[in-house]
Amino acid sequence: PARAGGRRRAMILNLFTPRSDHPLADPRELRRIIGELPPDKPAKVVDEIVGWFESLRLADDLRVDHLFDIVRQLDDALQPQLRRLSRDYLLAPRLSKSEERRLWTLCFSCWEWAALLYADCLARMVAQPRDKGSEALKAQLPLLAARRAGALVAQMRWLEYRYGPLRETLWQQLGEVYLAAEAGGFAQKPLQLYPGLSALTSVAQQYLQAIVLRASSMDKLTPLEIELADRLIAHFLPGFVFSATVRPDSVYWIDAASALPPARLARHPSTVTGTLRFFSPGSAPQQLVEVLHQVERGDMPADLNLGGQYSARQLLPVLRHLATYWAPQPPMRAHARHAVKTRIAVLHGFDDCSAVFSGDAARAGREQDARSWVAENVSLGGFGATLDDAEAEWLKVGCLVAIQPDGGDNWVLGIVRRFVRGPAGHVSVGIQSLAHQARGIELRPRVSGFSAALGAPGIWLGEPAAGGSEAAPVRIVLPVGGFDVRENLEFHLDGQSHLLAPVELEESGGDFEIARFRRL
Repeated sequence: PARAGGRRRAMILNLFTPRSDHPLADPRELRRIIGELPPDKPAKVVDEIVGWFESLRLADDLRVDHLFDIVRQLDDALQPQLRRLSRDYLLAPRLSKSEERRLWTLCFSCWEWAALLYADCLARMVAQPRDKGSEALKAQLPLLAARRAGALVAQMRWLEYRYGPLRETLWQQLGEVYLAAEAGGFAQKPLQLYPGLSALTSVAQQYLQAIVLRASSMDKLTPLEIELADRLIAHFLPGFVFSATVRPDSVYWIDAASALPPARLARHPSTVTGTLRFFSPGSAPQQLVEVLHQVERGDMPADLNLGGQYSARQLLPVLRHLATYWAPQPPMRAHARHAVKTRIAVLHGFDDCSAVFSGDAARAGREQDARSWVAENVSLGGFGATLDDAEAEWLKVGCLVAIQPDGGDNWVLGIVRRFVRGPAGHVSVGIQSLAHQARGIELRPRVSGFSAALGAPGIWLGEPAAGGSEAAPVRIVLPVGGFDVRENLEFHLDGQSHLLAPVELEESGGDFEIARFRRL
């Protein structure tokens, strides 16, 4: 009789309690939909969940704690698929531009919708603090705020993969979440952001990670290196010092109530407010140097979670980059810049560059296909240039380029070292000069005293060997996979034969390698 009376009361209550007609409001239907997502089709899963996210923004009749629970479960189901798509985006060797753009848009929009829904939950709790749903959700408020902060930081990371520009609204929103969590007393509360993650985080750590990511000059790294840098930042984050008071070793400051990104303390804030925060590298640089030395010796730290298996060759440039930008003193320019305004012709890729410096029959045709950029500044170390965003589809940090100033007849070999998308559809590019007198050569392996019949193209960087010293290293640009530490090489130049022994691989790019040799 008691159970029957309970059922009657529940039926009567349901007559007067409005229920959402959204399909996911039924817990059984939600479990069914999540259970039927195809695990072997990550793009389809992400696209379907984004569709559910869009529909949930219109479900005003869902109680806020129910809304959060639905979004949380969809978000949990999303994470393994997002990780797979991220690996495809970062590691697939030959993605077409359309496929690359599709993957980027899919992943970015997913984080964007998740952040919007978590923001809706927070806004409804603030607007209706005494609502039953708000009361029920209070216990999960730290997780809700951390999920929102994490989704905003993920958007920043994906914008960094495309070299920005970062939206000012992201800094504003991230600062709001942090300040609200601080006012609520749970900004530092450690929690597990997603099931299966062993590392704990907090709202304050998410905010600090975004600041350190911004301060570490991601525009000089490739997308994969940005991912590795983000993982390394998370690993070393406990060593950084983040506080409301300035310290003697503070390097950066940020106003959490502002839409402005963090700035170096070389430029002090114009007004002092209670929302100013300061951070310094603390013990992180020393810890990073220890890991750097370990990796140089061939030892990978067991507790370093990089989200996959990476070689020392892939990791070392990122460790060295972070060591430079986490130092107390920022890196200084090696050469003074001089403002100019001139057109430059640009060819890219190993094949075009090799043809240009070889002077072969294909050279004339290659030069006709050169793109036209505007050089804004020049120094002994390279060029700064601008171009339209539409012209930059093929550009990446680490891309090999050949440059010819307007009116000149000489070509300069360089590498794209910096790439920044501006807000007005323009791209700013920094190019390091590799050689002003590069020469195209044909390399042949030297086997048992005999030169092989078949050769491979190369580009000899003449400057390091200037002065005639036999001990001076010889630096040569090779096609990707062309360097073999066990193989001597031979080439002929200006009537002389040169026999070289491999020393080390200096740098790898998408379609080229730069190696050092010694003369035999």
